[in-house]
Amino acid sequence: MRLAFCLYKYFPFGGMQRNFLKIAKECTDRGHKVVVYTMAWQGEQPNFLEIVIVRVNAISSARRYQKFSVWLNKNLRNESIDLRVGFNKMPDLDVYYCGDPCFEYKSRNLRPWWYPYTNRYRHFSKFEKAVFERGSEVDILMFSPIQKKLFQKFYDTESSRVAMLPPGISRDRCASVNSADIRKSFREEFGLGADDILLLQIGSGFRTKGLDRSLRAISVLPSKLTARVHLYIIGQDDPKEFASLAKSLGISKLVTFFSGRNDVPRFLQGADILLHPSYAENTGGVILEAVVAGLPVLVTDVCGYAHYVKEAKAGILLESPYSQNMFDCRLEEMLLEDKRKWRQNGINFAKEADIYDMPARAVDVIDRVMKKKWTAKNWADRVE
Repeated sequence: MRLAFCLYKYFPFGGMQRNFLKIAKECTDRGHKVVVYTMAWQGEQPNFLEIVIVRVNAISSARRYQKFSVWLNKNLRNESIDLRVGFNKMPDLDVYYCGDPCFEYKSRNLRPWWYPYTNRYRHFSKFEKAVFERGSEVDILMFSPIQKKLFQKFYDTESSRVAMLPPGISRDRCASVNSADIRKSFREEFGLGADDILLLQIGSGFRTKGLDRSLRAISVLPSKLTARVHLYIIGQDDPKEFASLAKSLGISKLVTFFSGRNDVPRFLQGADILLHPSYAENTGGVILEAVVAGLPVLVTDVCGYAHYVKEAKAGILLESPYSQNMFDCRLEEMLLEDKRKWRQNGINFAKEADIYDMPARAVDVIDRVMKKKWTAKNWADRVE
């Protein structure tokens, strides 16, 4: 079968983009042909994909997304496509991979009162409704029970259309037998001493990930801790705003920004705590990657994968509503605690948890939807 995988843009360091490739590879391994339609592609182009770059021009991103959707609807009619799989919310999909949190919830709770009157809101609200409203025929691949409840609250989405998937964590994130050697080599490379404390924050979209919260928490630590603390930040985003905030808080010398990297597992072994105080997060794959790597996590409970930290007893879960003072206190507590118990709990959890076979389960759903679609088509042809 010929599958159209539709997404606005691909870059190699996003969690959704990594899962997109895993699912595409599994489809290919099962004998399907995957054609990717996107407006931009960064990085290597795998030879198992046919990639079509759709050129659209507009001043605003919302307008570009609208034009992209119109282009797909117009041009895919002339292609022998059996199924449309979307990795962003848009109309006329057969299957949607839910990699983003509920837009309507964010609009009502994390945006100013006037936001619903903007063109941007109208666009994203319309595209989200096309996927999730009751009566839509889109099958949905979802990871977060929290987000499922939010979507159903706003759209009354039928549970029969929602397939819950395991996270699909890569096993190379798990702590290996030579983890101690990796940690030693990493810390030597970056000039970290035995008494230095390395805090790590990973994820593109610094504002959504709550980087401001992390910087504020570090700035109020006791001087005996700030003398030892370093914060490494990895992500595909413009650091200017947050570098300025770090400077105003007097902690610029403690903060280092990195763009997206391919050696994240080394950072997970070299660090002492992962910070992930997101404002909103559909999943948060790095949370689980840290747990299985044996890296303790301090995370807000709005993240889809945050519950794994509590289940594994591999760090601290901050309950809503968020309190900066509580985050500050919990960070200080973690820095003073013996972190070996959290590390071992995470490693033990990795050996037994059902968190690795997401691609196969996702493609099982795609195959089922394709079979259902072809059965319906054949029946219609027979009736005619």
